[in-house]
Amino acid sequence: MTEQDRAANYSRDDEDKGEQLDRHWNELLQELRLAQTGTQILFAFLLSIAFQERFQTADTFTHDVYAGTLVAAALAVALFLAPVSFHRIVFQQKLRDRLVPIAHHLAGGGLVFLIAAMCGGVLLALDVVLSRTVAIVIVALVLAWFLAFWYVLPAYVRRTSKNGTGTNGTV
Repeated sequence: MTEQDRAANYSRDDEDKGEQLDRHWNELLQELRLAQTGTQILFAFLLSIAFQERFQTADTFTHDVYAGTLVAAALAVALFLAPVSFHRIVFQQKLRDRLVPIAHHLAGGGLVFLIAAMCGGVLLALDVVLSRTVAIVIVALVLAWFLAFWYVLPAYVRRTSKNGTGTNGTV
């Protein structure tokens, strides 16, 4: 079953296809609002780091981690905002059936880059207060934590559910 087929099956008995697409779009927008706000704050904070006096004397590793983290945060922001831009361009073109699955994938990509930015930010901070090796080990654990709760647990619940849609057909 494709992602689009799964999305098509995610409906309520009392709604038509248009209402279902509207609901899916609204749910995606709520998720994007939450993710986007935090990501933009992280991005703004990261932008300010480069102008700190202490950063100028940091080593190459720190500058490389910073650059990768900044780019990951920028890409996350871009992917979280992309569905809004897409919607503006196709507004009133009756393309919501295309918009919703595309926005779903864009949001998923944004989450991947958000994990990278979060881990990079944690590494930058821990590298200042701990040894580099300890900082890297802790960031590896943080990454595992993100992956476990953002991907492994939902995949497990999805795989072990009876029909893939939850008990009431709305999850």
